Amino acid sequence: MVKFRSYFERHYPRLERIIAAIALINLGLVFFDLSYIGLRPIYRQYLPAIVQVYDPVKGIVSHPQTEAYQIQVDTLSQQLAAPNPQPLQIETSLSNLRRLSRRITTERVFITPNGDDSLATLQQVLQARTGQRSAQAAFDQFWSADYLSARGWHPELAFWNSQIRPFFAANYYRQITALGWPVDYFWLIDLPFVLIFAVDIVNRIRASYQRNSHLTWVEAALRRWYDLFLLLPFWRGLRAISVALRLYQVDLLNLEPVRAEAQRDVVVTVGVDIAGIAGIEIIEQMQDSIRQGDLLGLTAWLDPATDTQGEVEIVAEEEITAIAHRLYRVGVHDVLPQVQPDLEDLVQHSIATTLEQLPGYPNVNHVPGLAQLSKEFQQGLSLALARGLYRTLTSSLSDQKGEEISTRLQHNFRNALATALSQNNTREEIESRLIRTLEKFKLNYVKSLTEAGGEKLAERTELLRKQIS
Repeated sequence: MVKFRSYFERHYPRLERIIAAIALINLGLVFFDLSYIGLRPIYRQYLPAIVQVYDPVKGIVSHPQTEAYQIQVDTLSQQLAAPNPQPLQIETSLSNLRRLSRRITTERVFITPNGDDSLATLQQVLQARTGQRSAQAAFDQFWSADYLSARGWHPELAFWNSQIRPFFAANYYRQITALGWPVDYFWLIDLPFVLIFAVDIVNRIRASYQRNSHLTWVEAALRRWYDLFLLLPFWRGLRAISVALRLYQVDLLNLEPVRAEAQRDVVVTVGVDIAGIAGIEIIEQMQDSIRQGDLLGLTAWLDPATDTQGEVEIVAEEEITAIAHRLYRVGVHDVLPQVQPDLEDLVQHSIATTLEQLPGYPNVNHVPGLAQLSKEFQQGLSLALARGLYRTLTSSLSDQKGEEISTRLQHNFRNALATALSQNNTREEIESRLIRTLEKFKLNYVKSLTEAGGEKLAERTELLRKQIS
């Protein structure tokens, strides 16, 4: 199927490719922004630089409570690493950690998308480490001086930093605007792209409006409705439609299989119904024309008394008259010479049959010499009659008088045919038979469509297109 190319694609192909590439880059940024929150743990583990750069864009900061918890753990580690550890300071740090642990287990501190799962996992790990059944008891025992002294301060803190601390570090808090929405500065990154798209779309609308003066500005804008997705500050994922179509139009993306399957589904679904409705409508129109007696204008041509004041009826009568005159000429000049030998044989046979019926003529054939003379007489007479008829018909088209006679012959033939059809309900019978024939054809037409189905029709269409191409 031929791909439609707009004015810009035909006159500015390089610019179209540049705009399509910019739109593709913008779509990549949009998908990165939409997936950032869900994929942040992966970025944080394998690409921490991206997290450091993009967290401020999404208004992500460390959660105050988990941040305070980590600071307190670092303080305890520094106190233990001091040359002269102070037991009072260490006990104060442990007390603070137990207090912060109670707030973590009683309040909803882990508010990230998978925060509840993270909290449940770290509690299970800590319970398994301490052997306690409740999370609060596990925290209280872990941050007790007796437990750390018995198990070893440094091994237990190393366990905390490797197994528990990543859950605290992954927890974050999104800042909220005055309207109650999470902070998101992606619009600042998106704004330059939107301005480029806006200029491009305005130029397209203006060019389309200038080339088609009958369009309004709204109609000109709707000619490429899918480009408007590039300007929406929300539902940015819909830009995939605009970008895919732009890449397809500049031959950077092949959507032909998708378009072919989409069109095939439409054909299979509604093609049979449309074909059935259209075919039935055409047949019923023909039936109505027969009932009204104006099928192809034959009534107006056959019956001069019929009202033919309308332009359609007048044109139909003129066309049918011209067709009849043309067929008369073709029959005289082209057809009659080819069948002249058969016509001569038919005339000779007719003459011989007529002579055989004359009294005493059959006895002539028994007289020596007269039989051959009779045969020659028949051949000469039939040849003269056939050639005379041909010359008469030919000459009737070459002089004005003959033309007038031929026209009068056609006119009288038409009147005679109309009179004959009006007698004995001949016309009504013909119309009734035609209507019944079309009714049977309509039933067979619908039956064949039903049996063929949309799949076979689509396959036949595709085969014809391949043969054409």
